[in-house]
Parts: sequence; structure tokens; C-alpha cells
Amino acid sequence: MQNGHSAKMVGIGILVTGVLLLLILFLLTMYSNRKEGDIVIGVAWPFSVENDLFKEGVELAADEINTRGGINGRKVRLIEKDDEETVTGGMTVAQSFTEVPNLTAVIGHSVSFISTAAANIYENAGIVMLSPSATAPALTQKGYKYIFRNIPSDDEIARQLALYAAKQGHRRMVIYYSDDSYGIGLANSFEDHAQKAGIEIVDRFSYYADSRDLNRLYAKWKALDFDGIFVAHYMPDGALFIADVAKASISVPFFAGDAMDTPELYRVAGKAAEGTVVGTIFNSQDPREEVKSFINNFNSKYGKMPTPYAAQGYDAVNLLAEAVKEAGSTSPAEVAQKLRTFKNRPGVAGFHTFTENGDDIGDLVVKKVVKNGQFEYIN
Repeated sequence: MQNGHSAKMVGIGILVTGVLLLLILFLLTMYSNRKEGDIVIGVAWPFSVENDLFKEGVELAADEINTRGGINGRKVRLIEKDDEETVTGGMTVAQSFTEVPNLTAVIGHSVSFISTAAANIYENAGIVMLSPSATAPALTQKGYKYIFRNIPSDDEIARQLALYAAKQGHRRMVIYYSDDSYGIGLANSFEDHAQKAGIEIVDRFSYYADSRDLNRLYAKWKALDFDGIFVAHYMPDGALFIADVAKASISVPFFAGDAMDTPELYRVAGKAAEGTVVGTIFNSQDPREEVKSFINNFNSKYGKMPTPYAAQGYDAVNLLAEAVKEAGSTSPAEVAQKLRTFKNRPGVAGFHTFTENGDDIGDLVVKKVVKNGQFEYIN
């Protein structure tokens, strides 16, 4: 019996040793894979829905990195997946990325309501998500370790617009907003920062029926001595509102968030859009050499001028590549840790500074004003 028990214990010992050796071999293989092979980055975007040149910006950055010899001798490999700009599509794409071997990060998604929904999937899977366009403050307010954005939040855009409006002498303003997470969040942020800057919000609303309804509202605003309107809305609805306001013979300056940063603003609103100030991203007239080089290379390769989203995608790839290079690893945990150390990192969209919660609070907000039907940058 004792010999049988000893033999059994020896067998268990051999089994445990074998399992440990397999585990060590697995971990060594994983570690080796993080030090060798391609740097795999996912890209989640509504490619079939949006023609915003984001794809071109991302691919230009990867091509330039690989042409220079890669990062520590390793090529960047992009895996692009279409989320169709829906929550269902975004969740499906996010889940599929968790099954990609040696994936370091995902750049995406395009809108806040998809990014905030998908963030939990990436966080639980231990994959870095770097959003180049999700501006909702809620994205980075859950204590996530792997979730970042390389675009200013709505709160920062609203803050700078409120400060600019106050500097222009505005003291009593109205807010028109879309009744969703983007509109409500942007409106709330503008109201908070406006009050701190000495501007009183005398009214805010998200619906009007017709011109007669606008005239009724206008009578109330006049009695409250208002001097400007902040538009927290998307296109084309935001531009249609500006046009309707002009038809009602209401003449005051407008301020708007980055969703209104499009030539469509003037095409839809016409002369009513003149003087509208928009808080947005990417100054194509920035004299820095990296901006000039980016625009020239983009134009040479695609025959078009880059959009703000092309610039955001380009910066996202380069920020991740720099984090991998400096961390000496493609481990998402190490890349996330390295991103948090980035302060005033130059990119084509501005200078990037990441906080502990993953926000980018660098010098990124750009202000434009519509003059003679075209956007002009405000210094």
C-alpha cells in the first residue's frame, strides 16, 4: 500500500511538473510574440458609411512607419473592420477583435455612443482602445485602464468656446441642443463653463415646431436681453436651425461644436451661417513642419487635402507606434502605461497629453469662423 501511494504521489508530481513546464513554455511563447513579429493594430470605423478620409490617414501613417523600417524592426499591420456606425455593429467588431492573436490596440470607434458601449469589451479583454473621434466625457469616467482618446472631449471644446464667447463680450446666451448623449453633454459642458466665464444661460431647448414657434421663443429671449446662441447639434439639423433663425429675422452670433465643422454648414444655412464660430480639431494652416509634410504626403498619395479625421487617424497610429517603441513591447498593459507618460507629444492635429483616465488634454482645440462662405481659423 505504501509503495502504491508513493508511486501515485510520484505520478502526480510528474503531472504537475509537466503542467508547469507547459505553462512556462506558453508564457515564454507569448512573451516572445510580444517582442517579435508584426505590431498588430485594429481599426474600427464605418468605412461603408463615412467617406471622411480617415482610412487614408491611418494607412498613410502605417505605410510611412513601415517604409522607415518599422518600429524596432517590426512592421505595423492594420486589421480594418467596418462597424457600420451602429451599436450592434460596434459590439460585434469589438468582440471579434478580442479573438485576434497578439492584438495590441484598436483605433476607433467613430462616434461616442458606439465607443462608450464597446469600451467595456476592450477593457475586459485587456486591449488598448484609442478613439480618435469619440468626444463624450463619459468615455473616460469609468476608471478604465485601457481606454484612451486622442481628441479633446466635448467638455474641453465647450470650455474654450465659452471663454472665447466671454472674451467677445457675450453675457446672456441661449442653447439649442440635440436630445441625445452628444447634444446634452455638450450643452451641459458649455453651460457650466459659460457660467464660470461670466455668461448666463437664459434659456435652453431641444425642439421647435416651426417659424411661429421660433418667433414665440424669440420674444422671450428678447425680453431676457440675450446676445448669442450656442448650437450643440449635428449636421444638417444644426445648420437648418441657423437658417430657420435667420428666416425669423433673428440676428445674433452663433457658436457650435465640432459636429458642425463641415462645408455643409454654409451649403445648408447659406448667409445665415456667416460669423458662426466653431470649436473643432486640426488646423491645416499650422506652420509646423510635421503638418506641412503630412498635408503634402497625403495630397501626393491620394490627390486630396486631408480632413480633420484623416489627421486624427494619422496621429493615432503614430502615438501607438511611439508607445510600442518606447515600451519595447506590444503588450497592451505596457503600451497603456507608456501612453499615460506622453506629455506635449507633437502630432499633426496638435500636441497630445494624456491624463491618468485616458483623456487627451493637449493643445488640440481649434476655432474657426465662417467668413464669405468659407471657414477661417481664429488665432
